[in-house]
Amino acid sequence: MARGDGRLSHELLPGEKGPQDECGVFGVWAPGEDVARLTYFGIYALQHRGQESAGIATSNGEQILVYKDMGLVSQVFDDRALQPLQGHIAVGHVRYSTTGASAWENAQPTLGPTAAGTVALGHNGNLTNTTELMEMVQERFGKDLRGELGRGSSTDTAVITAMLGGTARAGERLEDVAMEVLPLLEGAFSLVFMDEHTLYAARDAHGIRPLVLGRLDRGWAVASETAALDIVGATYVREIEPGELVTIDADGLRSRRFAEATPHGCVFEYVYLARPDTRIADRSVNASRLEMGRVLAREHPVDADLVIPTPESGTPAAIGYAQGSGIPFGQGLVKNSYVGRTFIQPTQTIRQLGIRLKLNPLREVIEGKRLVVVDDSIVRGNTQRALVRMLREAGAAEVHVRISSPPVKWPCFYGIDFATRAELIANGLTTDEIRASLGADSLGYISLEGMVEATAIPQQRLCTACFTGSYPVRLGEHATISGAEAPSVPPTPATTGAAQ
Repeated sequence: MARGDGRLSHELLPGEKGPQDECGVFGVWAPGEDVARLTYFGIYALQHRGQESAGIATSNGEQILVYKDMGLVSQVFDDRALQPLQGHIAVGHVRYSTTGASAWENAQPTLGPTAAGTVALGHNGNLTNTTELMEMVQERFGKDLRGELGRGSSTDTAVITAMLGGTARAGERLEDVAMEVLPLLEGAFSLVFMDEHTLYAARDAHGIRPLVLGRLDRGWAVASETAALDIVGATYVREIEPGELVTIDADGLRSRRFAEATPHGCVFEYVYLARPDTRIADRSVNASRLEMGRVLAREHPVDADLVIPTPESGTPAAIGYAQGSGIPFGQGLVKNSYVGRTFIQPTQTIRQLGIRLKLNPLREVIEGKRLVVVDDSIVRGNTQRALVRMLREAGAAEVHVRISSPPVKWPCFYGIDFATRAELIANGLTTDEIRASLGADSLGYISLEGMVEATAIPQQRLCTACFTGSYPVRLGEHATISGAEAPSVPPTPATTGAAQ
């Protein structure tokens, strides 16, 4: 592994406590190409998925080097950092922490030994059976992963890395080891990993987090989003299927299925997480957000003078609302593009500071106007509360808030920063009570049915747990909801429901 000072080593620095992390992963197999630079641009395109740390691992066929550090991709990497990363295979990762520490030890890719070499791994998602996996490894193989992992990177990622390396028998191929290990993992995982000669990509049986395959002139690329393929000039081929392991080496591309597919893609990817220029399940994210805005205009009309977005993630839905309502669209807020997403900062103090740094109203546009302010979601309510106050101070006559997702009432155990029910403003409050808390003249959320309709994906193929409490994947005995034990068996996926 390597720190930002350019020192390269090969130690495994895994960790004790597993965060729920929303991350971006990228991998490339391309002999004759500068794979480190391709990966740099790939994870640069995925920067929105994680802004705390970035890392790249490369293999030249004989050894794997990893360089990673805290910060944005452009802060971690320069020519000096990229130059030693030579080879024909690379894996890249961007991360932000939620329940785990924001520290260098938690940066990815992780690195570990195998029976035949080394494995470097990047993970997007969150496992729900990490403790059980550690116990299983100790029982089956006599390995105490708690002792081996010690300190360092997020537990679920480190456990996967240790299982791929530590459970292998002498001479066994990593591909075959992965086919044994992957069916044991529960929760959400989109993995890109490699050994000295081969690139691998795998996606959990529910396909909760996105993962796509692209073709380069002289190789292949895999990425969390199609936008990353576009940036590096790769042609989109298809999604990595839920329950699929893809192997890419000198013999070409092979596919093996380690679990039966039961798709439940995260609907919040369409609402907020993914870039608008990405396609998920062959559906444009931008088109979905535009349609959410049109549906929102039908479901919650209001007399107003101007529709403005909370930039940037609220912009497509605001355009859709303006189209659906006939109310003019305008830019009433200026965003500082150099401030990170407030939603993904690791502490409440930084979130509140970030809101003030991030947005500033255009008084000449909004003064005296009745405004419809469109945003993608309300999680804690801090952004919207500060925003309504700023707009009123700037002279807005009325402020009507419209949200292109339903109320977020349940925590996510599959990799998004909804840590506890206590943090969620919609938990226990009516819509009118939330409106009063925000200081808005009116508040309207899109319906669950309207949001799902806008994705063009059947609801039974989507995870809507953060809105409904209906979890498609077993949460595990150690997962908790507001201090209470979570269900060990998931409720049957349904349009509505609650964790018991």
